[in-house]
Amino acid sequence: MKLLHIGDLHIGKRVNEISMLSEQKHILDQILTLAGTHGVDGILIAGDIYDKSTPSAEAVRVLDAFLTALADRGIPVYAVSGNHDSAERLAFAASILDRQNIHFSRVFDGTVSHFTLTDAWGEVQLWLLPFLKPAMVRPFFPEETIESYDDAIRCVLSHAQVDPGARNVLVAHQFVVAGEIQPERCESEIVSVGGVDSVNADVFDAFDYVALGHLHGAQSIGRETIRYSGSPLKYSFSEVRQEKSAVLLTLEEKGSLTMELLPLTPIHEMREIRGPIDQLLSPEVTAQGDTEDYLHVTLTDEGVMDAAARVRSVYPNLMKLDFDTGRSRSARSSSMDPARQMTDLERFAEFYELQNHEALSGDRLEHMRRLFEEVDAL
Repeated sequence: MKLLHIGDLHIGKRVNEISMLSEQKHILDQILTLAGTHGVDGILIAGDIYDKSTPSAEAVRVLDAFLTALADRGIPVYAVSGNHDSAERLAFAASILDRQNIHFSRVFDGTVSHFTLTDAWGEVQLWLLPFLKPAMVRPFFPEETIESYDDAIRCVLSHAQVDPGARNVLVAHQFVVAGEIQPERCESEIVSVGGVDSVNADVFDAFDYVALGHLHGAQSIGRETIRYSGSPLKYSFSEVRQEKSAVLLTLEEKGSLTMELLPLTPIHEMREIRGPIDQLLSPEVTAQGDTEDYLHVTLTDEGVMDAAARVRSVYPNLMKLDFDTGRSRSARSSSMDPARQMTDLERFAEFYELQNHEALSGDRLEHMRRLFEEVDAL
């Protein structure tokens, strides 16, 4: 049996105010092609299907087209809601979708839905565990002490009557650790103070494979078969060095499974470049990559006029522009010094840079300096 594990689609997401929908359509088409090429028996989607609990109409259309294409090809889908999703919205018409082999986790009612799949070695039990918080679990198990996320998941799975002697696959969306070992996180993936939102990997001992969502970097935790697929696209510059992929899981008899990472390629890469503006706009540098990539540019020279416009004239998909110069480092250092009082001009310059992604310099700086001096003289 072959299953394709993906997650954290975040359909509808904007990165630095740039819509990712065209990239997401492209990557979902790629996943559809991989599913057909490898003859998979199902696709596992481990939560954060949408980027918001109330997705835009266009985001809904993108998911609808993807699910329709899978249904037309007879490829079943097993999906759970993540912390970015609305469990209620995803579960809408779930009973009707079940008839098309499109299966979404239900709004949690104290039970874990599961499906029985069959191959040459017999049955595989596939379980769908949506993202859960302790407060969502307590009402169904009032006799249990449920204070942490680990307590909650441990309680729910202990009541699920999972047969550890059978082949079991779980789709889940939680922050999983292995004792003191934590998975790698990106800048936007912050856990609660004290780690109360973490779930220890040993809670999944009854499962042969755990298809996780929640973190954007592909990785295993605790053991190789407890795995985050990672997001199919890079959604922040902390992810620029990640290789995006889908996990092809092949199950044979109990205890025998293999995993293969299938690379996913975006329309435009996300990368970072740094240096003086004339160097970065030179043919020697622009030839080193696609100028339409999504870029974080850090300029290292002072007094660059209309920096954002100049950079965009060569790199139209500029997402973020920073300065790293003696002046900017000094400004950052002084602004962090509570004993130092910033002048009105310095405050305005800081505001200008935040709004325009370039430093206030040259004639503009001198003009504002004169204005502030004239105001002070009144």
